[in-house]
This record gives sequence, structure tokens and C-alpha cells, in this order.
Amino acid sequence: MADYVISPPAISSIPVAGGGSFPVRRVFCVGRNYAEHAREMGSDPDREPPFFFMKPADALLLNDADMPYPPQSTQLHHEMEMVVAIGVGGANIAAADALSHVWGYAAGLDMTRRDLQNAAKKEGKPWDMGKGFDWSAPIGLLVPASKIGHPSKGLIELKVNGKVRQTSDLSKMIWDVPEMIAYLSGLVTLAPGDLIYSGTPENVAAVERGDLLEGTVEGVGSVTTRIV
Repeated sequence: MADYVISPPAISSIPVAGGGSFPVRRVFCVGRNYAEHAREMGSDPDREPPFFFMKPADALLLNDADMPYPPQSTQLHHEMEMVVAIGVGGANIAAADALSHVWGYAAGLDMTRRDLQNAAKKEGKPWDMGKGFDWSAPIGLLVPASKIGHPSKGLIELKVNGKVRQTSDLSKMIWDVPEMIAYLSGLVTLAPGDLIYSGTPENVAAVERGDLLEGTVEGVGSVTTRIV
């Protein structure tokens, strides 16, 4: 047993539909992967190479728990996404082989301190603190691909207080799941336990304390949280 000088941190994990837990190693997020969202963020959506940012594994918020409104921000935005869970690692994975590396899928929210992100962008600084803060990654149950297959089309939608805020289709991703896995695995060696948040459709917007967020990904599942 290692002679740790402090108690080691707990392993972050996601509950799996049907039982068990999926241990999480790293959380990658794909930026601007729907054309209309790229446009609303002021970018050209013409199939630029995908780019990635990260959230800490312990930023995951589970079991429909409430999300505390984060400090140092007055513009907390929602971004509804499908999450891909890697079960088999590898480097330089071919797109044709990529889906064999996927263990399952979930519905998730990439919550964003937009004011901090925009200020960092304007100053040419990293915007980690706009994305990787505490509880910034609500996520629903993980569903095995062995049960649902590999969704490439279907409704992705977010309701805020019962009203539709974001709605699109998975088929509108600029880079589909095999392509994003292939590209990311050329940058880093993927490992079992890695998650990939696959990007959000248009109509991201601010939420306030008390707002109820209910997201669904057709064929995958749902994610729910209330901002408190």
C-alpha cells in the first residue's frame, strides 16, 4: 500500500442504468460542434478542426442533485450535450474503429460561467475557470452501448422551467462521435474511464437561482438539476 501523506481523493464515478458505477478518469469537452451554436458564439462553423477543453472529474453532478450557483459569476449558461464514455483506450484510433472503444452514453450539461469565459477570451487568456468549476458538469445515468447501440441521430433538447430552450438533432454535429474520438486520440492517449462531452446546439442562455433544467437525449436518457 502506498505511503500517502494525505488521504487520497475519492474516485469520481457515474451511476449506470441497470446497476453499477462507471469510474471517471478525465472529462474532455468538444467546443462548437453544432454549426448554429458556432454562429451564435461568433465563429465560422465551416468544419474547422475540433478543439477540446477539460473539466475536473469531480465537477460531475449526479443523481439529479441541485447545482449551487457558482461564485464570481452573474452569467451562468446552460449547454445541453450527449456524453460519450470510453471503455477501451488507445492512441491514433481510426474513425472506422472508434465506436468499439465506446462503453456507453449519457445526457449531460456543460454549465459555463460565460462572463468569466468571455473576459478570458478577450484578454487572450485560458478560460478554464469559465468551464471547469465545481459542479459544472451535471450528468444523468450512463447507458451501455451494448443496450442502446451508438446514437447518431435523434432529439437533443433542454427545457428550463418546462419551456423548451434548446432543441436540435444529434445528426447536426459537425464532427460525429467516431470523428471526435479519432481526432482526440491523436492528441492524447485515451483511457478507460474518459468522458467526452460532445458539444451543444444553439440557444445557450443564462439561468437563475430556482430554475429547473431538464435535458433529454433521444435513445440515451435525461439529466435534471435545479439551480440553487
